[in-house]
Amino acid sequence: MDSSIEEAGPRAGGADETEPVVPAGPRASGAALPAQAGPVPSMGGAAGGPESDVAAGGPVASGAGEADAGTGAGEADAAISEAAPVPAAARAATGEAESGAVEEASGAGGEGAPVAGRVAVAPSSLSPSRAGDFMQCPLLYRFRVIDRLPEKPSEAATRGTLVHAVLERLFDAPAGERTVPRAKALIPGQWDRLRESRPEVTELFADDPEGERLARWLAEAERLVERWFSLEDPTRLEPAERELFVEAELESGLRLRGIIDRVDVAPTGEVRIVDYKTGKAPRAEYADGALFQMKFYALVVWRLKRVVPRRLQLVYLGSGDVLTYDPDLADLERVERKLHALWEAISQATRTGVWRPRPTKLCGWCDHQAHCPEFGGTPPPYPLPVVESGPGVG
Repeated sequence: MDSSIEEAGPRAGGADETEPVVPAGPRASGAALPAQAGPVPSMGGAAGGPESDVAAGGPVASGAGEADAGTGAGEADAAISEAAPVPAAARAATGEAESGAVEEASGAGGEGAPVAGRVAVAPSSLSPSRAGDFMQCPLLYRFRVIDRLPEKPSEAATRGTLVHAVLERLFDAPAGERTVPRAKALIPGQWDRLRESRPEVTELFADDPEGERLARWLAEAERLVERWFSLEDPTRLEPAERELFVEAELESGLRLRGIIDRVDVAPTGEVRIVDYKTGKAPRAEYADGALFQMKFYALVVWRLKRVVPRRLQLVYLGSGDVLTYDPDLADLERVERKLHALWEAISQATRTGVWRPRPTKLCGWCDHQAHCPEFGGTPPPYPLPVVESGPGVG
């Protein structure tokens, strides 16, 4: 059996071997991941050896122009901008689901929808989606994390959540039964479960009494699921984890958390982190931004288990592309410095109550225009204590 992690791409005909054989475990903070004292060992380099299975095309170039974060809060935006994820509004516009949406719907993220009677508290952790919010617009971050203003569900994001659920549940079946018809058959039941757990999504089709728009929406979900089979072969995969909630506390006290769509572990111990995207792959100039989320997860895995993931893989179901990157420890150390600078900027805004809007063309998709000064609105009263700016603050 090949000991390497299979390169994603068009499926090879006739393949019947099973790649990473670590059985799926319970949803826990990295429980099934291997623990070791340093980076995972090399997967080989000789022509025709294990390396040939994982290096087709090489990693996406990243980091050559990255700026390292400084220590001051004012440097955070410039330091992190090159690693910024594609903003949430843009993802929704292209039909891409966000892992953070799944995370917060499940309650794992701790910073989701408003909770009646709950007292506002200062942010205490950071997820990739919330980091993206702050870099897109600090005021948007405040509205979502501190004020917890409600947002309407979107068809694109909800479809992404549905597709993620189907791809997760498909691995419950034995390898030989992971087929396109089986995956499509899961869609109605997962849609029912989604409506039960998140009743607000039923509003999406409230004005569709004949069910025509819903039928088209479900058909698009089927097309996305079917396209996945042209990119990966689930009969050869046994994920170590699916929808894995991970959380790690850095030495500074900053807690990083998120949900990883899939973790594969090769028999030799190499770890691959996989994320499904239901939108289209970004243009080349935005590739670094798309990889920010994956490097974030890689950093958490490193801090949890002292394992540098061998490969980060983004599977774009909207366009049928696969984006891969092979990180090293220096990559993760850069990301950690950037996150510290970002967190200092968030902490300063939390102390002072100064959350500046950052108007862009993405504002057209924002649910919070009625509360945004850029649109003549007024934010809700700030619910946290404010420290006046002065020496050492601001």
